[in-house]
Amino acid sequence: MYQLTINDLSEQDFLTQFWQKKPLLIKQGFTDFADPLDANELAGLAMEESIESRIITNHDNDWQAHHGPFEDFELLTEQHSTLLVQAVDHWHPNAAQLLEPFRFIPNWRIDDLMISFSTPGGGVGPHLDQYDVFIIQGEGKRHWRVGMPDNKLKQFAQNKSLLQVEQFPAVIDCILEPGDILYIPPGCPHEGYAVENALNYSIGFRAPNQRDLLSNFADHIIDKEAGNSRYQDPAITLRDSKGEIQACEV
Repeated sequence: MYQLTINDLSEQDFLTQFWQKKPLLIKQGFTDFADPLDANELAGLAMEESIESRIITNHDNDWQAHHGPFEDFELLTEQHSTLLVQAVDHWHPNAAQLLEPFRFIPNWRIDDLMISFSTPGGGVGPHLDQYDVFIIQGEGKRHWRVGMPDNKLKQFAQNKSLLQVEQFPAVIDCILEPGDILYIPPGCPHEGYAVENALNYSIGFRAPNQRDLLSNFADHIIDKEAGNSRYQDPAITLRDSKGEIQACEV
């Protein structure tokens, strides 16, 4: 349904030159792009109890975050507001098709598809993500700035659920049009604001830390009631130190 073109790069060229290294603007990554849903359908999903959603507003630089489900959309004003819906691929089969062209990256790394609708000036502010993301422009236009990782950048909380970062020098400064795509590696500061009513599709990739991996594995073992075999050492031998732990015992 969707055919991805990464400028003049092959998939392997992209992985070698850009993946987890530096951001990339992909002009017309999807030619003749057709949105799989519209703003009304997205709003319908945001009314569901089981679907995670937020509305972010930034009137007069007063940033507010509101969590769904939503009974109405008075907060989604004509300017400076954004509706975000998480994991839309779990609920909307047509939207889920947007994941398919990116499966040259291992499936286990693909997390979910978040979709946002923004009115002019709407966005979530400058921020960092600790995972890779492809941002596809649908309906409308959005102005994006993307920088390179900088450990000196200070992060601050606008409120309990909106972490932002101070202003940064941009290596990409562009306006995305339908079918354009931004690739942003982990740790790259970025900010995007709608120029006109705009739909954006963000494909995020899991980047668990070691603690998360161990915790999830332990949960899996418990859920499956596995791991019940007890330790055995019928071939144990004498050793010089009573505290020695041999490689075969780890």
